[in-house]
Amino acid sequence: MYTYEKKEKEGQLKVTISKEEWEKAVEKAYQNTKGKYNVQGFRKGKAPRRVIEQTYGDTVFFDDAFEEVISNEYSKFLLENSEVKPAESPRVEMNSFTIDKGIEATLTFALMPEVTLASLTGLKAKVKPAKVDEKAISAEIERFREAHARYEESEDKVNNGDFATIDFSGSVDGVKFEGGTAKDYRLEIGSHTFIEGFEEQIVGLKKGESKDINVTFPASYQAEELAGKPAVFAITVNKVERKILPNIDDKFISDTTEFETLDEYKASVKDTLEKRASEQAEKDYEMALIEEIVENSKVEIPHSMTHHEVHHILHDFEHRLAHQGMTLKAYLEYIGKSEEEFEEERMPDAEKNVKTRLVLQKIIEENKLQVSEEELDKEISAYADQFKVKLDDIKASLSPDDIAYFENQALMNKLVVFIKDKNKKA
Repeated sequence: MYTYEKKEKEGQLKVTISKEEWEKAVEKAYQNTKGKYNVQGFRKGKAPRRVIEQTYGDTVFFDDAFEEVISNEYSKFLLENSEVKPAESPRVEMNSFTIDKGIEATLTFALMPEVTLASLTGLKAKVKPAKVDEKAISAEIERFREAHARYEESEDKVNNGDFATIDFSGSVDGVKFEGGTAKDYRLEIGSHTFIEGFEEQIVGLKKGESKDINVTFPASYQAEELAGKPAVFAITVNKVERKILPNIDDKFISDTTEFETLDEYKASVKDTLEKRASEQAEKDYEMALIEEIVENSKVEIPHSMTHHEVHHILHDFEHRLAHQGMTLKAYLEYIGKSEEEFEEERMPDAEKNVKTRLVLQKIIEENKLQVSEEELDKEISAYADQFKVKLDDIKASLSPDDIAYFENQALMNKLVVFIKDKNKKA
């Protein structure tokens, strides 16, 4: 049984669980978890409930049973009161508990805030001209040239830009450390792949020459036992290779592309860059439209929603750091900030993220935007085409979470088109 009361921006649900309901929940908890208890004289999972309670204490099943009854009652409440929209998981407080009377508890949760939408028409955002200059075209051609570079072994001294194949063995205080030794490692000098100061000390060496290189690990280095410590790397140069770039002329273009002349290739590059710039300009315009609506809409965001979002931002950042071989702790030490200070700095971003989601959801609800089966298939087809896979094969492999992702993408695309249509130029 429950009673509900709205208190300003919060909902308060008072739940009463009878003695009979509680007993059923405890029995269910026993049946679900009895296999994990070891009781002398009984095979695992065969000990009677009372024996487990005598061995592990009368409250051994309390947490599981409590979670079961509260979760069931909360789900029932939400099903029967669809107009109530919690913004977070409830905070649960047990008011009383007795064997004879059962449980009384209070669930408190922030409610989804009211959103007052700004006008979706007459927006000031404009499509910016997509310009491609000669500098951009030259840079793209230079990247193509770099991709077709060849490498010739050289007997000369190592210069910046050369590739040196080296053996190295690193030590700190005379002791070799894990991961500090390698054979025939091919290193581009000037790429800043290694610790600062390492590559510069190879410049001037020749094939067959050896040298001790002195460096200091950064204070933020991922291996904490090495962070900030001086190290010595004994290296030997096994090979020196010099990069040879091709001449960009008609012959090179006809040999490496479908075009016959450099002018034809340049025209193609320009066309590609202009198309890319145009697509980016359109995306920037779409984002500007959304940002304008969000900025001019009004919504009072509960602190709990912002707090939850900033934790999500922090977790995502920590995950990306891990891919770069760095821990969040090391990063924060490097920038000289505490986790609390880092979170506080991200609060404006978190608030903007939450407000954007609430505003877009309001637009979707007010305008009853939905994704049809055909629109969903179109979204999945674009993904299938990208990986050259049949649509039916992709659809057969999708999990419910995958489908939800594509539905959301299709819905966001539909939302953007809806807003753009309302702001078409006369």
